[in-house]
Amino acid sequence: MIVGIGVDLVDIPRFERQLERTPRLRERLFSPAERVLKPRSLAARYAAKEALIKALGGSDGVHWTEIEVASEASGRPWLALSGSTAAVVAERGITGLHLSMSHDAGFAVAYVVAEG
Repeated sequence: MIVGIGVDLVDIPRFERQLERTPRLRERLFSPAERVLKPRSLAARYAAKEALIKALGGSDGVHWTEIEVASEASGRPWLALSGSTAAVVAERGITGLHLSMSHDAGFAVAYVVAEG
């Protein structure tokens, strides 16, 4: 059963400017493994994290660096959760998360479906 959905759209050039203006933003928003990625990939991951928060119905107990967007060998993205963020997801009865991301024409989009 679907218990939540979330979608987010990020303007990549605007996101890149924000990263340049605020260098510590990478540390606040992304896991160490994500921080080395190109800005357009970070924009898609930011959209994925925002979409997850929307699918959860709010950000209480959720920490940005405890949400990591990882990829299977096939390239399929998935959400790796840790710490209190993983606990919040479990407490809400969510047993599965589905993620789709894309970027094109200066925008990154992500869609998350939470099931329980």
